[in-house]
Amino acid sequence: MDKRAIDDVPNQPSPLEVHSVRRPISDALGFSDFAMNYFELEPGESFSGGFHTHHDQEEVFYVQSGTANFDTEDGEVVVDAGEVIRFEPGEFQQGYNAEDADEMVVGFAFGAPASKHDWDQIESIVYCRACEQEQGHGLELTEDAEFKMYCLECETAITTG
Repeated sequence: MDKRAIDDVPNQPSPLEVHSVRRPISDALGFSDFAMNYFELEPGESFSGGFHTHHDQEEVFYVQSGTANFDTEDGEVVVDAGEVIRFEPGEFQQGYNAEDADEMVVGFAFGAPASKHDWDQIESIVYCRACEQEQGHGLELTEDAEFKMYCLECETAITTG
């Protein structure tokens, strides 16, 4: 058994700088079968770096307080405090706190069937300068802990950091 206060879990924001508070509970407690991350999103911040899917993991988001917005392939979905939303593997989404929001979003993201996903199983939809349109991009984590995205159509790479 292991027990922790959420505030005792080290803050590890994304290298993409899309949120300022992310506490990876699953890392702190050594989870093996599902992922759990705690987030505090100020207005304009997001859970992740863009419109994406995990081909190897379903995701569930619980909004504890505030109102989160999720862009999906079917349009925008609003998730209020006390509500939960689930995305199947392969289902594209991006969750965020609207820029004009009056309050912070506090919530949790859960992923299964494992506590870690394979980076090569994440796909993001971003604009490719070489293709001159939005395309699916694969994702790699570099040795310098930066994200490298590459267009699945023309293989042009983008590195963040």
